Amino acid sequence: MDGIQLGSSYTWAAARAAGVTRRQIERDGQRLGQGVYLSCAAERSLAELCSAWARVLPLRAVFGGMTAAALFGAPVAPLPRLTVVVPPGVVVPARPELIPRTRALASADVVRLDELPVTSGPQTFLDLAAALPPAELVAVGDALYRGRHLDHDRLGERLARAGRVRGVVRARECAPLLSPLAQSRPESLMRYWLVTSDLPDPEPQVALAERRGVAIAHGDLGYSRWKVLLEYEGRQHAERDQFRRDVDRYSLTALDGWLVLRFADHHLGGPAVVVERTRRALLSRGWRPQGR
Repeated sequence: MDGIQLGSSYTWAAARAAGVTRRQIERDGQRLGQGVYLSCAAERSLAELCSAWARVLPLRAVFGGMTAAALFGAPVAPLPRLTVVVPPGVVVPARPELIPRTRALASADVVRLDELPVTSGPQTFLDLAAALPPAELVAVGDALYRGRHLDHDRLGERLARAGRVRGVVRARECAPLLSPLAQSRPESLMRYWLVTSDLPDPEPQVALAERRGVAIAHGDLGYSRWKVLLEYEGRQHAERDQFRRDVDRYSLTALDGWLVLRFADHHLGGPAVVVERTRRALLSRGWRPQGR
């Protein structure tokens, strides 16, 4: 704006103090809320929105909940509002764009992500345990593991001092089910449905080897003992190069005696189809329920 550098976001007060006219602000800025603007030259990403709102938040405020999970890259629904966490006694400005939450956080419960203050991976997992169903919580936890925002020791330490906070029972139940090997939300959901059924626990990222024993690919989930493989076919599998790789892989798995079950987005509404088809496949390969 005529040589005045305000950055990708700014407040009305800061812009006016720097000599920017009202018309310049109206022409350049996208109004995010009362007194908060994002430059038209900036990408309207979640990180930029958080950076903009951080300008009017208390110093000890951090982003948490679904907002933190999304910043970490976890698979959560689009965010209409930002979740802001503050210590007891600190007040968040009353804005319809913000969801205030009060938490007594230890220093280990807050990290900086690209200069933004965010609840840590373990704290975010604990907070979301009160809001998400178990399968979705596992999918978020797997993503936090995958992004190295969470690990067994750090999560165990946070849950050990969680006391009786809301969601801690679910968090403790789901924590042992997390895996850093899951590559997507659909894989996490299918694995959760299977490990909570009466079927054997599936192996994530099953190695598929050629005749010489060299791994040439990995299946999403599977049972090496019975040579049953489960694959989720997302949109990327329709791309030409991926489709060609899939054709080769399925041919090789068939030659080696694997039974491949393929699932898509319309199978993610609940566990019934995934569990029942997997059960039938395992039975066809010799598995029998315990006690029979």
